[in-house]
Amino acid sequence: MAIKEESGGVGGARGGSDTPTLFLRKATGLVRGWSVRDAIIYACLSTNIITLGIYEFSFNSFIPKGQLLTAVLISAVWVSFLVVAYTGLIVTIPRAGGDYVWQSRILGGPVGFVFATTGWWFILWLWAPIYGTVLNVELFQPVLYTIGAKGLATYFGSHNGTMTICVITIALAGAFVSLGMGGYAKIQKWCFLGGMIGFGVIAVLLLIHSHSSFVSSLNLESHKIFGINNAYGATQSAAHSIHYAAPAFGLNAFGASMLLVPMLMFYLLWPNWGSTLYGEVRGASDFRRVFTGMFTGLWLTVLLSVGFLLLMLKTFGWNFYNNANAVYWAGHAVIPIWPYPMMLAGFLVHNATFQVILLLLMSLWFFGWVGTLFLSSTRVIFAAAFDRVLPDAAASVSEKRKVPMASLYLMLLPAVALSAVYSYWVKFATYTLDATLVIAVTYLVSAFAVVILPWRKPELWASSAASRFKVLGVPIVPVAGLVTMALVIYNLIEWMTNSAYGVNNHGSLVFMALLYVLAIVVYVVARVVRKRQGIDLGLINKEIPVE
Repeated sequence: MAIKEESGGVGGARGGSDTPTLFLRKATGLVRGWSVRDAIIYACLSTNIITLGIYEFSFNSFIPKGQLLTAVLISAVWVSFLVVAYTGLIVTIPRAGGDYVWQSRILGGPVGFVFATTGWWFILWLWAPIYGTVLNVELFQPVLYTIGAKGLATYFGSHNGTMTICVITIALAGAFVSLGMGGYAKIQKWCFLGGMIGFGVIAVLLLIHSHSSFVSSLNLESHKIFGINNAYGATQSAAHSIHYAAPAFGLNAFGASMLLVPMLMFYLLWPNWGSTLYGEVRGASDFRRVFTGMFTGLWLTVLLSVGFLLLMLKTFGWNFYNNANAVYWAGHAVIPIWPYPMMLAGFLVHNATFQVILLLLMSLWFFGWVGTLFLSSTRVIFAAAFDRVLPDAAASVSEKRKVPMASLYLMLLPAVALSAVYSYWVKFATYTLDATLVIAVTYLVSAFAVVILPWRKPELWASSAASRFKVLGVPIVPVAGLVTMALVIYNLIEWMTNSAYGVNNHGSLVFMALLYVLAIVVYVVARVVRKRQGIDLGLINKEIPVE
């Protein structure tokens, strides 16, 4: 671990004497380049209805009696408390680095580094194949089959194809993040706008067509594209053969729907994904503005989710929609690729060019989202380096775009290496199953931090805007922290004990534990090296980072 000192004034490595000062520089070099609107779009893209929500809806058959509509609303209300808790943390310490900064200042440096870097740095290396899978099933496969390039579509299901998709995903994420906050804001704005236009087109198609029209269109297009006869009837028969019966649609079955909540957390748990970026968001000390950014992003996703569920009920038919997903995941699919609802909606217009354009338009939800793979994580690495826990280079910021490029490379290069392992070693895929679990643990630690903040750091709490929001004289932020802890603990218990979620894998738990061990080793080495340089990391953690 090569660590070098820099010279400089107050806040540099050394002041006028030989005694090293606390932070790496007088200022981070980052700028507040985002508005509340940018934060709203980022939150909405992070809890992405297209790339994540619709994909998670397809797993409804694993909780056969659960109601998606009920579960979405339960999840959204519960996650809203997480938004309140994280708003309290952001306005109290509005700095780049988010969870790392809060945990290290409230709970101590070792706790902050181990949990935040594992949850935001190491674990995101493993998300490149997850993002790549979404790109494959929602763009490459539907488009390639539609234009008749079945051989190329098959290639992307091979080991080499998987690696190709991962490299494309990593390259896109890296390129977008390297543009800086201002550049990325422009990309996500136009992608979001285009994606919403595409969503609107699909909503109109589903509104103006009947169920019988969809059945005939599905059969016609499935025969033309996949060579399948009577795809609708064959799907219904396949569901019957595996003894699956879709639940009736409704706002009911509260108990069974609670079991769907841990499934839906794979897309609704992320409205705070931009919390590590609030050192670069204007108005980050304003409780209402910060809350509005995350809350609006979350509930916009929820409204789109509820609306699309109702549209699928009307036109696809609830039985068919659930049956198609059930037989696909059971290995008895009639259509050879995942029944992507946007592709099925496109079948209502019998024109291949229109179908491809619609799929490309909907892919903007992916391209606006792909930067989230690395953007938030780079700020955690940056913050740890600015605190001198990581090598100084990771805190260097490019002059033109204000991007911590070395931090970005620390995401890119390991992600490529692990994607290769994922692509060519089948068993390794099972080691990545608990990737969401590790991030949830990071949230749990931050929720605990905000609960004890008023007692642990009373002066800091008293000066925070978060302390002034009360109900019946009780501060709402620590209470929201408790509710958030209950949310995360409930999900952790379900994920680790219920096989329906497919993540309670012993090998994956061991692998994730090793990542925590790696974080501990890195911190211990840093502590020893910095102590020899005359720098006490413990003192740094007692101060709020400079801007």
